[in-house]
Amino acid sequence: MKVKVISVLEDNYMYLVIEESTRDAIAVDAAVPKRLLEIIRKEDVVLRAILTTHHHWDHARGNEELARLCPGLRVYGADERIGALTHRVTHGQELTFGAIRVRCLFTPCHTSGHMCYFMWEDGSPDAPALFSGDTLFVGGCGKFFEGTAEQMYTNLTQILGTLPKETKVFCGHECTVRNLKFALKVEPENEVVKKKLYWAKQRDDEDLPTVPSTLQEEFLYNPFLRVTEEALQKFTGKTDPVEVLRSLRSEKDNFKKPKERPNPQAMLAFDWGLFSPFLEKK
Repeated sequence: MKVKVISVLEDNYMYLVIEESTRDAIAVDAAVPKRLLEIIRKEDVVLRAILTTHHHWDHARGNEELARLCPGLRVYGADERIGALTHRVTHGQELTFGAIRVRCLFTPCHTSGHMCYFMWEDGSPDAPALFSGDTLFVGGCGKFFEGTAEQMYTNLTQILGTLPKETKVFCGHECTVRNLKFALKVEPENEVVKKKLYWAKQRDDEDLPTVPSTLQEEFLYNPFLRVTEEALQKFTGKTDPVEVLRSLRSEKDNFKKPKERPNPQAMLAFDWGLFSPFLEKK
């Protein structure tokens, strides 16, 4: 099982999972069809299915076009709002694509129909993979757009948190540096957070992805998985884990990026009116 990490849009990830013996492939969150088809051609594989984590446009907007271009394409998801949906899946349902096994894990909160996908191959020495969409990020978790802190707590502790610790986490967005800056605010003495943030900044500077992490790593620096730790309870002033999580999410929602100095060349360009033709209303 080979996972291709594909950066698209502003900070999204979509993934192409390749069954190496058959050269069949599954896409996860196929947001940009043209880019996906380029990778498919380059890898010389056949796209058999799309697994969509949730209906938001930056995860599902390519489904209709791909379904049109690839007759017989199966589109899996848990929400009727997902475009071109052919197979609605439920929690615990298992799918098979050649040697690749997939377990569907229902994690409502970011959206009411959010599904994560746990993937492995029987007998393979490789670690299993979790495609966590906008539920679990490297160093963070998704916003509670259509759900509650109670739901997210269940998602993180009972559903995703109980997976094998070596599981590789492939999330839906590249937001690791920002997440870890918040984690450092929450736990300023956490050396693992400091080291991971330094590493993530280096990756960011080189325009390289920070995925995958592992579930074991996440428990060391992701504040949303550390809600029973004393430092987290001290930061939030709460002791009940759900209340700690609720408070953390509220704090994160209001967490501001440090202001960056504007690019001098860009400011000169504005001063000289070089951008004016692009800014005029049509």
